[in-house]
Order: sequence, then C-alpha cells, then structure tokens
Amino acid sequence: MEYRKLPGTDIEVPVLTLGTGTFGGSHGYEGWGHTDVEGAKRLVDIATEAGLCMFDTADSYSHGTSEEILGKAIAHKQRDKLLISTKVGFPMSDRADDRGASRTHIIESCEGSLKRLGTDYIDLYFIHIFDNTVEVEETMRALDDLVKAGKVRSIGCSNYSGWHLMKSEAVADANGLTRFCAHQAYYSLLHREFEWELMSAGVDQNVGTFVWSPLAAGRLAGRYRRGMGIPQDSRVASHGVPIEDFLVDYDKLYDIVDILDEIAEETGHTVAQVALNWVLQRPTITSLVIGARTEEHLKFNLGATGWNLTPEQVKRLDNVSQRVKSYPYWHQDVCPLMKSQLF
Repeated sequence: MEYRKLPGTDIEVPVLTLGTGTFGGSHGYEGWGHTDVEGAKRLVDIATEAGLCMFDTADSYSHGTSEEILGKAIAHKQRDKLLISTKVGFPMSDRADDRGASRTHIIESCEGSLKRLGTDYIDLYFIHIFDNTVEVEETMRALDDLVKAGKVRSIGCSNYSGWHLMKSEAVADANGLTRFCAHQAYYSLLHREFEWELMSAGVDQNVGTFVWSPLAAGRLAGRYRRGMGIPQDSRVASHGVPIEDFLVDYDKLYDIVDILDEIAEETGHTVAQVALNWVLQRPTITSLVIGARTEEHLKFNLGATGWNLTPEQVKRLDNVSQRVKSYPYWHQDVCPLMKSQLF
C-alpha cells in the first residue's frame, strides 16, 4: 500500500481509506448498507492486512451507529497502528442546535464521537459542511482548542467551496490557529468540477484531498452499461447514494465506461481499478475513501494501487471525461494570463 504525507502534519496516510457509511443502515442511510459489527471486523481485517489502516466515518452516519460499529470493529487492533477520521456538522436529530459548526456543537460532538469510537483521540476531524450561520473564527477556534487538548491530531473540511476554504485558512493564519490540512470532496471521472477551483486552491494552500465516491456512487465500477438500465440491486436503485440521478449525464457515463473497458483490457485490471487509479494520479490527492458493502468489493478496490496508468491512458480518460466549464472558469482557460492553470 502506498502512503502519502498529510500536508502540514507528520501523519502518513494510505492512498486508500475505508469509508464506513455502510456500517449500520438507519436514520436515512438504509440504502447505503447494513454492515454489522462482525461484518465490519472482517472488512477491517482485510483492509489492515493489505496495509489500509485508515477508516473514515461521521457522527451523522446512521446517527452515530457507524462510529459505534467501527469502534467495536477496531477494538482488537493496536490503536496507534490505525488512523481514524470522522466528521461533525450534519444534523444528528430534529433539534436546531444539534447540527452545524458552532463551538458548542463541535466540542460536544467531538466528545460523543470519541466515546462511540472508543478512543482518546481522532487523527483527522472534518467539518462536514460549511455553516454560514456561524462566524468562521468561532469554528476554527473550537477546532484549535480540540487540537491543543490532544483530542484531535489534525483538522479538515468537507464539501466546502473555494472561498469557504480560503476564508477558513485566512482566519486561522490571522489568529495563529490550526489550519485545515485536508479537504474531503467529491471527485471522479464522471464529475470533474473539483478541478476548476478547489484543486488549485489545494495546491496553493497545501491542502490534501480525501476523495469521497471516486467511483461516482458505483456508476464507474463496470456494472452500468449502455442500453442495460440501472442495476436493480444497486445503491442507486435504492437511493442509497449521495449523487442522485438528476446529476448524472448517462450518455457521458457510457462514453467514459467504453474507454475504461479498453484500458482495463490493456492493463489486466478491472474497470473500477482503472477509474480509481486515474483519480490517484491527480494533483493534491492524498487518499480515496472507498466504501464496501461486501468483502469482495473491498478486495477488488484494493487492486487500484501498486501500479499506474500510462500518460497516454490518462490522456484518453481526460479527453472522454472533459466537460464544458461554467463561468468564470471557461473564460480563465482562454485568457493568456491563466495558462498555468492545472486543467
């Protein structure tokens, strides 16, 4: 397993992280999966045997059940050999104060996550979504206090826009507070909007990227074929995905899968492994958060590492997945002063 440095820290993380949104399956996550403690233990053992030692969850996943199951699944492991990331911000109940990025909610939620996970510290703590009802300084000071207290080793954000990220880093710098070292964001061959601004911001600010749903909720795993419709046993069919169908151009998807098929045959790897390997070769990418409802899914996805697509193969995938950008990004691409843009 390849490891990469988490920017601005002394933490080395594997290029694949096991996402645990499938653990539990309640409170809105019924369609994601129903992995119980015993199933989670088997996935953890398979992952750690392959060198994957990082596990990602969130307090909102099945309203804490995912964290509880993960905590029990890793209890037989040596804690300092594992890396755990979790998140705060999404609603945990119907109460108006049981969500967001206020100081009170962050501190209370962190304590709850520590208890459910059965650990004294969290390696990487994410704000799950930007909260525009709270001053950024309040959020960053609360996170900084958790770092100073030893309850959190490093902090990140998730699903932020470019200005959200830049404002947060600016506030941290101006007040001598801990900076975000990572951004957990959606990015795949099917949707490349992350490149338009957030990737450049990550390069400029030394922020690593943890990619959620790098297979576009399984659509790039090889099961979705032209003229065959949506597999009825898929998460998409059960609406257990964070990327709904209205966001997907299926003609574009099938064009991408055609090229993935060609390259899979050339490399001897699966369609999913090729799609994951493409993401791993992009700037700022630190780790891919891969979910697995079955042991077989996990084992297949682990095969995305230890090799690289050729520059020619990368170019073919770049070309077939390219989209017309929205303003001002298309204008920046044609401006002579912007030729240094990443993409």
